[in-house]
Amino acid sequence: MKSVKVVIATLALGLITFAGVAAPKVVNVNKTASSIAWLAKKVTGEHNGTVGISAGALSINGNKLVGGNFTIDLKTIKDLDITDAGYNQKFIGHITSGDFFEIEKFPTASFVITKVAGNQITGNLTVKGITKSITFPAEIAVKGGKVTAKANITIDRTDFNIKYGSKKFFESIGDKAIFDDFALTVSLVSE
Repeated sequence: MKSVKVVIATLALGLITFAGVAAPKVVNVNKTASSIAWLAKKVTGEHNGTVGISAGALSINGNKLVGGNFTIDLKTIKDLDITDAGYNQKFIGHITSGDFFEIEKFPTASFVITKVAGNQITGNLTVKGITKSITFPAEIAVKGGKVTAKANITIDRTDFNIKYGSKKFFESIGDKAIFDDFALTVSLVSE
């Protein structure tokens, strides 16, 4: 009888403890206040631009970010450094083609947070149907149920089968090479 009371008391304590833990609160990402800027370099120069966020949600527990995700709308990719309208359109046509992001087949990319440890975020980035785990530092603030987060992330495009102009695959390409790494500056703001 004593062991039954101990088991019941242990279960009751476990339920009380579990009931006292607040479930994370989910807040939507404000698509217009959030942004993604990109920078890609080649031997002879560089290009920069933006791409939009089509959806996202962040999970918070108290004043801590504990999870979340966002979807990148690759059909919104823009180049900001090419001023000639015709050349800009040609460039965007090329980076959205099968040589790069292949947006007709893969119109979105996504990121899902799998771990937050202090200011280090780990998650799964999916581009062109390929998912890779990445980790990066971020500036995160949670105040009054609102989240702001900013991170500079370096991505190796060849991890996602984007090989065009890469010296890894075209060794004799010379000064036509495009560097494998590109940079993203992601700024997320919740609603």
